[in-house]
Parts: sequence; C-alpha cells; structure tokens
Amino acid sequence: MALISRPPEPFLGGRLQLRQPERGHRAGTDAVLRAACAPDRPMRAVDVGAGVGAAGLSALARVSGLDMTFIEIDAGLAELCDCNISENGMGTQARAVRADVLTAATRRAAGLEDGAFGLVLTNPPFLDPKAARVSPDPHKARAHVAFGGLDGWMKASLALLRPSGLFLMIHRADALAEILAGAQGRIGGLRLMPVHAKAGEPAVRLLVAGKKGSKAPLSILPPLVLHEAGGSFTEFTNAIHRGDAAIPLAI
Repeated sequence: MALISRPPEPFLGGRLQLRQPERGHRAGTDAVLRAACAPDRPMRAVDVGAGVGAAGLSALARVSGLDMTFIEIDAGLAELCDCNISENGMGTQARAVRADVLTAATRRAAGLEDGAFGLVLTNPPFLDPKAARVSPDPHKARAHVAFGGLDGWMKASLALLRPSGLFLMIHRADALAEILAGAQGRIGGLRLMPVHAKAGEPAVRLLVAGKKGSKAPLSILPPLVLHEAGGSFTEFTNAIHRGDAAIPLAI
C-alpha cells in the first residue's frame, strides 16, 4: 500500500526537495551527518535501509561522480525514494531497490551483487526488539527496531562491500560494544567520532568509518558538537545541514 506523503519540502539547505511520509519516521540530522562523511571521489555506493533516500541523495548532491543504489524493505518508502530520485533529477546516478538486505537470496533476487560497492552508507534501526517496546505501526517498527540485530545488519551491509571498500554508519553512542563486535574480523582502521547534542553532555550518536579487511588500528576522533549552549546549531552544524561542509571521518 502506498504511503501518504507530504508535499516536497526543502532539504540540505534547499539543494534537495524531499517527499517524506505524512506519518512515521522522518529523516533529519542523522541522515545529513552520515552523508557529510562521504569522501569526495567517484565510486559505486549503496545506502542500506535508505528510507526515502535522504542520506544517499544528500551525498549525491555534494559528491560528484557517485553512483548510488538505495535499498529499502518497506514498499511505500521505496516508492517515495524512487520518487525523490526522479524529482531531484538524479535518475541517471541512482536507483531504488526494494529488498530485505538481511537475506542473501533476497539480495541476489533483487540484482544486488555482493562485493560490488566501494561505499556503504547505513543508519541501522536503533532499537533492540528484546529490550524495546515495538510500535504497532509496521512502518515505524521497521524503521526503528533491528529485528535481525546490529551484528546481522552490519554483516549483510558489509557483504555488499568490495575488499578495502569504505563502510560509513551512524548509530547510538551507547551501542559502542555492539558496534565493535560487529566490526571484529570484518572491518578495520575504525574511526569513531562521538556526536554530542551540547558540549559537556554525553554523546548521543557515533559516526563510524572503517575499511573492509583492513588490519589498521582504531582511532577515536575529536567530537562533533551539534548545538551551542543556547540550543541553536553551531556554525559548522549549520554548514553541514546546508551541504556546505564535510565531516572528516573517512580516510
């Protein structure tokens, strides 16, 4: 069943016009931060769990030469993603694929070849179904709850990545132990950037970068602080939201 969407709204400082569902999860800062980490070089990229395509489209808007595939399990969101690709004039650079990324046979049936991509962008569902109250709304549940677990999500996402390809993820800061476990033996050269709502407060997100098959050591980077003490975005965060600044996470 098709989702009811809002009219197109400005996103990334007006560089994009984005249709989002009238109800349910809506893309925002997490998608913009993830896109801002994409390195400025041409490559085949995949946005895993793409939703309406906010992160991948934001990356396309600021990085020339990207070829982006969007993977989304929800039929309505995949349809909105395809619409956003078309309405932003990115049909030659991007395509939306409806598939369950956690299932290898489903990936293959959708034409998704393992080891084919140089860049994976992903924002896994945040909640553990064993510990969280799952929404009765199926769209919200799929967006927020990691039914296959973070390890399964990372394993499936990394299957799509070629050797030495770049993995970029944003996730909850309190999931650090799970993130490190999911990376073990799969990606190395990890670069972790804590994201804080305000200076002096605990981190709320982690930006994660790593290379498939690398044996390089882990680095913890200086934090990114989103808001001034009064609550407004910092100058740098505003520049990220306009698409005018990149986050130096990947190497």
